[in-house]
Amino acid sequence: MHQHSAQLQNPLGTSTSGNCPDTSGNYSGNPTGSNSFAANNPVSQGMQQVLDLLHEHHLEKEADTLEGFYASVKMRAEGIDSAAGKQRIVVELYDKFFRNAFPRMTERLGIVYTPVEVVDFILHSIDHLLRKEFGQTLGSRGVHILDPFTGTGTFITRLIQSGLITPEELPDKYQHEIHANEIVLLAYYIAAVNIEAAYHGRMGGRMGGQMGDNYRPFPGICLTDTFQMYETDDRIRDKLKENSDRRIRQKGLKEIRVILGNPPYSARQKNENDNNENIEYPGLDERIRTTYAERTKATNKNALYDSYIRAIRWASDRIGDSGVIGFVTNAGYLETNLADGLRQCLAEEFSSLYILHLRGNQRTSGELSRKEGGKIFGSGSRAPIAISLLVKNPDASRSGQIRLHDIGDYLTREQKLEKIASFTSVSGITDTNGWQEITPDRHGDWLNQRADDFNDLIALGDKKGNGVKLFDNFSLGINSARDVWCYNYSRTTVERNMKNMIDFYNREVVRFEQAHTGFNSKEKQVRVDDFIDTDSRKIGWARALKADLAKNHTYPYRSDSLIHSLYRPFSKQWFYFSRHFNEMVYQMPRIFPNAAAANFVICMTGLGDRAVQFYSIPVCAMRLSKDRALS
Repeated sequence: MHQHSAQLQNPLGTSTSGNCPDTSGNYSGNPTGSNSFAANNPVSQGMQQVLDLLHEHHLEKEADTLEGFYASVKMRAEGIDSAAGKQRIVVELYDKFFRNAFPRMTERLGIVYTPVEVVDFILHSIDHLLRKEFGQTLGSRGVHILDPFTGTGTFITRLIQSGLITPEELPDKYQHEIHANEIVLLAYYIAAVNIEAAYHGRMGGRMGGQMGDNYRPFPGICLTDTFQMYETDDRIRDKLKENSDRRIRQKGLKEIRVILGNPPYSARQKNENDNNENIEYPGLDERIRTTYAERTKATNKNALYDSYIRAIRWASDRIGDSGVIGFVTNAGYLETNLADGLRQCLAEEFSSLYILHLRGNQRTSGELSRKEGGKIFGSGSRAPIAISLLVKNPDASRSGQIRLHDIGDYLTREQKLEKIASFTSVSGITDTNGWQEITPDRHGDWLNQRADDFNDLIALGDKKGNGVKLFDNFSLGINSARDVWCYNYSRTTVERNMKNMIDFYNREVVRFEQAHTGFNSKEKQVRVDDFIDTDSRKIGWARALKADLAKNHTYPYRSDSLIHSLYRPFSKQWFYFSRHFNEMVYQMPRIFPNAAAANFVICMTGLGDRAVQFYSIPVCAMRLSKDRALS
């Protein structure tokens, strides 16, 4: 533990006083010194007890692997002598490390590390807005700063290195008014040593090797799930008491003036077989339900509980009546129909909103994709990205002053980052008259505002209204949740696949029931995920099928369930239609009541789909997409 904490303390092999990287290959720790990172960090102290027990089980191979990783860090760092350059290397290396070493955790937690140019823009923008709105700075006494999703600590590290906090202000700020949370243990360690190295480098101290008596651990970092810490009490208080005490102190702060960072990007797991489902937060999700979800006109509201939207809701509440939020997030909330309620709430809750739209939506194709330009996070995210600076000033003359700047068309990732760096902060965009003033329409639209002329036309279908409509029935297509099993051009292949899967499912039902005799239905349900075989070569699990297993329901294969279906436009395939093995069938049984029933439907794209399609379909069921069938 001590050996590798020493490596983590100085991952670039550098002196924190700003000198060039040390390429000697030598690392030294202080296993017995009370001033070492491992001796002072509360989580490190708890982990050391575990590692002492593991030491006898031969960790040499793992140690060799880590040595190789540290060597690669040093090699990448050669010739880099600026703080920003070193921080960029740390971000890039650990981003790749997590993506390759822990892909499922990266997906579930939405781990994406932030380019230094974006971090610096947010920091300088917040400082500018504090001066403009409150007559304060990031270094002012009483201005508490929180990074609730700190990752490897880049935001706090760059804050310390930036000079936005003076040397006279920094010791007290570092000790009492800078806070950071991280849930991933390795990232937490990296963040702690990263922040401590930045502080001692700025103050003229020294990290790595023997450290002087002026060594000061960073007391503001907590190993915790930011959302969860406001839902329940600390479950590991007995094991990590000092960490728990830090959580309690942070929760007890009446006023946090600044919240900044890069919230997690994860939505929902893509495959039920992964058993990698995101965590629920009842209190936070209830706040979303009574605000963003309450105000939206969308029918399916699931995406409003994506992690980045949860972060916006959480920060909006935690900041209280006065403060600044600086986030870099998915930009979907700027224009999707689903987020109309979210936009209305933001305009009401905040006095000023500054949005730098970085584009980069790679869920597009062709010319539109090229126009969107490069992805700010590289392979980390295909979604469009925006930097949002949200200000709550109770003394403002009015709320909802929205200013937006579009980064531009056809720009590469590097060109976008250069442009962000040239702005320095929101004041740089103001100086070039680059802001577009946004006036939301009555629907809550900010961009691509809808034309109300369509309200005068006859609706194709309408679930809510009582007006004139062309079709009495309309539906999404079928959501099988296991297309690879249920669909194929070959009838024989579908028949073989479904027979094998159903047989395997029935055997899992028997195995589960035998192992859970005497359990009630609720107890069985919560044990399903940890018990079942999730091998995707044997079965495609989904919520409804898991529920059936817990209820001890078995099913036979039915040859009359094989029908023709339109998998996508003009692509007819064999399909196994079954309420038990199709997750959602919607209104398809009414439109096609049996395999012999003939009917015609009109299929069109759903709300928010960028593609334009409109086509007629005869005599067969349809696979789920955003398309809707009208009959």
